[in-house]
Amino acid sequence: MLRTDEILSTIQMLHAEHLDLRTVTLGINLGDCAGPEVDLLCRKVRQKIARYARRLVPACEKIAGKYGVPVTNKRLAISPAVGLVAGHGHSAAVAIARALDAAAGDAGVDLVGGFTCFCQKGISDADAVLIDSLPEVLSATERVCASVNLASRRAGINMDAVARMGRTIRAAAEATADRQGFGAAKLCVFANVPEDNPFMAGAHLGAGEPEAVINVGVSGPGAVGSALRRRLELEPNLTLGELAEEIKITAFRVTRVGELIGREVAAELKVPFGIVDLSLAPTPAVGDSVGEILGILGIGRIGAPGSTAALALLTDAVKKGGAFASSSVGGLSGAFIPVSEDAALAEAVAAGHLVLEKLEAMTSVCSVGLDMVAIPGDTPAETIAGLIADEMAIGVMNNKTTGARLIPVPGASAGQTVAFGGLFGTATVMDVRNAGVSGRFVGFGGRIPAPIQSLNN
Repeated sequence: MLRTDEILSTIQMLHAEHLDLRTVTLGINLGDCAGPEVDLLCRKVRQKIARYARRLVPACEKIAGKYGVPVTNKRLAISPAVGLVAGHGHSAAVAIARALDAAAGDAGVDLVGGFTCFCQKGISDADAVLIDSLPEVLSATERVCASVNLASRRAGINMDAVARMGRTIRAAAEATADRQGFGAAKLCVFANVPEDNPFMAGAHLGAGEPEAVINVGVSGPGAVGSALRRRLELEPNLTLGELAEEIKITAFRVTRVGELIGREVAAELKVPFGIVDLSLAPTPAVGDSVGEILGILGIGRIGAPGSTAALALLTDAVKKGGAFASSSVGGLSGAFIPVSEDAALAEAVAAGHLVLEKLEAMTSVCSVGLDMVAIPGDTPAETIAGLIADEMAIGVMNNKTTGARLIPVPGASAGQTVAFGGLFGTATVMDVRNAGVSGRFVGFGGRIPAPIQSLNN
């Protein structure tokens, strides 16, 4: 039985500490919509999404009202769109994306993920069509998000695909120059992408998943930060191990709330409940920041020596607390450090305390990677590819998911501020040092082999 103080602590998290359910994501398998006739294909896509998703928003609002826990985002994730694109060309890929966008709009959801393909060992004809369509797809749609898996522990890193995505990311930004390159904010590249991630831009319904499923992503940086402050006010001489224990307890409570809401939404929709992704997902709001937690842990300036170790402590404690709270943990599950979406991180970049190289080091212990990082618009495509390759290497060598969501802001230079709005926040354009000198490495192409540790059968 929960103690009275634990119940009161959970109530405090709900009402004063920015606790919300960051996303309820409905996964839908669209494999049976594929076919040779594009208009029919698109019609079937819209019909199937409508059948499963029309009650998603009302269900989320009903359950959120019941428990007093806001559901910030309602989203869709489809089976990889490369299966729909196969056998078709560029115009069909754009038409499919428009159909997805319209269906998501009809359902009232915020975003739809799954315009996705997998290129860790090679690029198929369908993969090439999907990738080449991305600049137009991301500029012509409002809600569609895309992702491409470029590397895995088993396959290594496909450098041909990395180079191609370096060019594609820059093209997507240029195609949305009127929106400060926002198209690139809806595109993420991965190593070891999970098949049940509810967070954008990498959400998709992977192989082996049900026909439809509810996956949820929690929030909680504000709750963790407040819990740490309270403990330190009472016991200022705590050790890092004792602070980690406090994070574990708070992560347990946050995860319990997330799974409760997710299971009830799934029951309301009569679809299976999948996983709870227990990642600490920050927002631009003050008090809801992973960066602020690092400050509470004693890092006076984010990016200073010790920042990576503090983030490792936080990530590990969140995983341990969440795993104890639920047997259905999945997705990314850890701590996010999206620069523009975290007020403290954005402030550290603006002040010059957090530079790109230190941020990359911190991605070795967080949930994803270089996330929502604005860079100068004239950054060469080969340099973007080099940044991607570094993140892929961290993921492959450490057997973890890493990603890159880089936004080369057209016309912007290092130090300028760009505002993307809403949860996407505001960012200072980061300086990319040694730009333009990675071309020969990227140009070799081929595949960086998988590490010997991958041979573990």
